Amino acid sequence: MKKNDIDTKLFNSDTVSNKDLEIDKIKTTNVNILLNRVRLDQRRTLKKRIVFSIILAVLVSSLAVYFII
Repeated sequence: MKKNDIDTKLFNSDTVSNKDLEIDKIKTTNVNILLNRVRLDQRRTLKKRIVFSIILAVLVSSLAVYFII
């Protein structure tokens, strides 16, 4: 009887540890995906700011040239 109890305990602990490993793997991939999204969003906002500032500079300089001439 004792031998069977030990076997079931070992079996149960193995399945629990396997489930924990699978959950940890899923969490790490989700964190990596989220970090990649954040980086992509930062790049997009930087590009938008650069384009906006260039358009604003062109607009201001063209107005200045128009009023000077």
